[in-house]
Amino acid sequence: MTVRIVTDSACDLSDDELATWGIGMVPLSIRFGNDEFVDRTELPTDEFYRRLASSTDLPETAAPSPGAFMEMFNSMAADGATAVVCINLSEALSATIQSARTAAASEEVEIDVHVVNSKSVTGGLGSIVLSAAEAAKNGASADEIVALVEEQRDRTRVYATLNTLENLKKGGRIGGAQAALGTMLSIKPLLDLSTGEVVAAGKQRTRKRSLDWVREQLEQAGEVENLAILHSNADDIDAFLASVADLPNAQKARTNVIGAVIGTHGGPGVIGITYQVPA
Repeated sequence: MTVRIVTDSACDLSDDELATWGIGMVPLSIRFGNDEFVDRTELPTDEFYRRLASSTDLPETAAPSPGAFMEMFNSMAADGATAVVCINLSEALSATIQSARTAAASEEVEIDVHVVNSKSVTGGLGSIVLSAAEAAKNGASADEIVALVEEQRDRTRVYATLNTLENLKKGGRIGGAQAALGTMLSIKPLLDLSTGEVVAAGKQRTRKRSLDWVREQLEQAGEVENLAILHSNADDIDAFLASVADLPNAQKARTNVIGAVIGTHGGPGVIGITYQVPA
């Protein structure tokens, strides 16, 4: 059996990682006003952040159509796959997985498809997808890969800090006066996305303290698996990498840029980590 892995563009894996492991990626769409773009294909990540900086309104994201997933599944079948495991962005945050399920159930799909909710985002999703792709390359069955994904997702942790309140303001999550006061006080929200939902984990009064908090989550975890460090064009990412260099597994960590799907809501300057605690 040849099993292939499919995901969506919220995985924030690099083009090289997708190509190396033969992972199919179905992109979401990003809309700035009346202008709609296919994530990564029509709107590269660096261009997204340039547009975001100049936009007065928060862009919107849209899930891929079932047809986009159907096309991907059938292309895998045409390429010789006998089954597909499709691992998607957390169901609590997006309708993407529903499109994948609709496609998988279609009579027009020519291959057995297993759709799995990662219950994660960005690099957390990416790490799970990479593990699934490695298992597929080593000959695991679709059922074995689904079991692996479900086991890993329960051990996946994602923590991050925002550098700006501007996107929360644009999205209507906080008012203008609250955003202005927060900016004046240099408030940096702390987030825990480990359950696949956005959970406030507190706030710090300076960027340094907020990054110290992110570092502390990793330090307190001790030995971890599949560590990745994430950022949305943060100009202080190198300093953060240096600050965690002495921690276990830091030298083996992947570093990925947060793409448009998550960057829309977090804004520029987000720094976060994702890892899996030992079983």
